[in-house]
Amino acid sequence: MKTILSSDTMDIPDGVKIKVKAKVIEVEGPRGKLSRNFKHLNLDFQLITDEATGNKKLKVDAWFGSRKTTAAIRTALSHVQNLINGVTKGYRYKMRFVYAHFPINASITNNGKAIEIRNFLGEKKVRKVDMLDGVSIVRSEKVKDELVLDGNDIELVSRSCALINQKCHVKNKDIRKFLDGIYVSEKGKIAVDEE
Repeated sequence: MKTILSSDTMDIPDGVKIKVKAKVIEVEGPRGKLSRNFKHLNLDFQLITDEATGNKKLKVDAWFGSRKTTAAIRTALSHVQNLINGVTKGYRYKMRFVYAHFPINASITNNGKAIEIRNFLGEKKVRKVDMLDGVSIVRSEKVKDELVLDGNDIELVSRSCALINQKCHVKNKDIRKFLDGIYVSEKGKIAVDEE
């Protein structure tokens, strides 16, 4: 069953510029510039102006789409919304050290672009993790054993967290008992919403 035309729109907030060219969407805002490629999706993107209010909107169409293609419309709009949030508010993920006996020792190197993890389960190995482009990492001043990762691109921030998390996997032990590691404790925005 194919639907002749399914489409959806999203509002573009003030202070954000969006360019659409050949399914590559560029978003520019106060925090910087992000772009994302949607060439793998069989969708049409266009910028329209709402006649009633005069606000700019992004319109996504799927012509003769199956259920999967129709579902991709909302997914694409969610990705663009994440880009908009990134260039306006930014993303901040917090991670906590969890250990039962050997305290995890982490030092941030390369001006907040990399982290070295020592003494994980008492191991001598030094685990080095480089942050992805545009992601900075700092130790939290107020909270003990906490890392704060900041960046504009939600995918790069969350992937950097995943890289740190994966470096601290417990091998050859019962993972129900040995819960040591570095885990994501909070996901949020850098600029706090005025709510």
